[in-house]
Amino acid sequence: MVSQSSRQKVRRAEVVAVLGASATLLLVVGLLRVFFFEKGADYYFHSHAFMTKFSIFIAVALLSIIPTIEFLSWRKAVKAGQLPAVTEKKLRFIRKIIHGELAAIVIIVLCAAIMARGGWV
Repeated sequence: MVSQSSRQKVRRAEVVAVLGASATLLLVVGLLRVFFFEKGADYYFHSHAFMTKFSIFIAVALLSIIPTIEFLSWRKAVKAGQLPAVTEKKLRFIRKIIHGELAAIVIIVLCAAIMARGGWV
């Protein structure tokens, strides 16, 4: 029988997959807006707020690969009804990455607010 913590770990992996798909969709829609709608690519690529927001988004996407790979590596053990063998050091590292991603999302939102007011061009 799979323990509660094993089910939670599987659920986390599923959530990570959904978040990855959502981020990809967000990126595609955003790039469509930049190149085909709104004010045009020239406006956006000369905006410091946009470039900061876009750069941080890409950095967060790349950073999220690390926890995603770790969570996916747990699937085999969980399907076998076992807890994944994860060191405390690795858990702390993954936790720091996720906290960093959350802080970066706050910066992305602040950049979006700056852009909405036409600032930091």
